[in-house]
Amino acid sequence: MEMDSQETQPIVSSSPPGRISLRPMTLSDVDDYMVWATDPKVARFCTWEPCTSRDEAIKYITDRVLTHPWLRAICLEDDHPIGYILIMVVDNIRKEIGYVLTRKYWGKGFATETVRLVTAEVFKEFPEIERLEALVDVDNVGSQRVLEKVGFTREGVMRKFLCIKGSVRDTVMFSFLPTDTLK
Repeated sequence: MEMDSQETQPIVSSSPPGRISLRPMTLSDVDDYMVWATDPKVARFCTWEPCTSRDEAIKYITDRVLTHPWLRAICLEDDHPIGYILIMVVDNIRKEIGYVLTRKYWGKGFATETVRLVTAEVFKEFPEIERLEALVDVDNVGSQRVLEKVGFTREGVMRKFLCIKGSVRDTVMFSFLPTDTLK
């Protein structure tokens, strides 16, 4: 099933404690976006290279972010994005979750809170899906911990599964089913 961006407004927009909210990103978020997009440590496990200019950031947001069927800015109380989370179509019954967060907010529970929030709602928003997947580089221990804290099942290592920035990488497959329990 193709997702229409006009049909995919989030069912829930903020987490119970109210530390974060999710909303569609806009072009006016470019300066906040550049905080994480220019950081080589943030981009290390991402498919994209660090952004090198504001013009490049504007082009990326215009071409890739604004056209994405389900990508939300992760915002704090001041409504400024500190990262984003996205849901991608794998096939008719599977979707993949991905996320990126400004390094300043790593290790503070924001990624866990965001993944938990989206996982709690994704099966309601897309009742046809049977499985939510996450693919994580074997060396990205922080992201693996996030998924485990939320209740994703680590299914195993897929050897030589992805080529990222010219390097063929082993990838850990995680999954969450609608019958699984959030932690």
